[in-house]
Amino acid sequence: MTNKIAQLRKERRISQAELADAVDVTRQTIISLENGRYNASLLLAHRIAKYFGLTIEEVFLFEEEEE
Repeated sequence: MTNKIAQLRKERRISQAELADAVDVTRQTIISLENGRYNASLLLAHRIAKYFGLTIEEVFLFEEEEE
């Protein structure tokens, strides 16, 4: 799963710390999300999407895994 968190944050001039505070996680969680080392839970994905005024699908891109 990839996401547009870094892009959205930069467009709106929001720091990682500001976003982390707004969605009630640590800055390290935001860093891990942006770097693709961590996938957000559904609850966190919802909080982030709501913060940006977007749908989850607009923020998080779910890629089908090939078998």
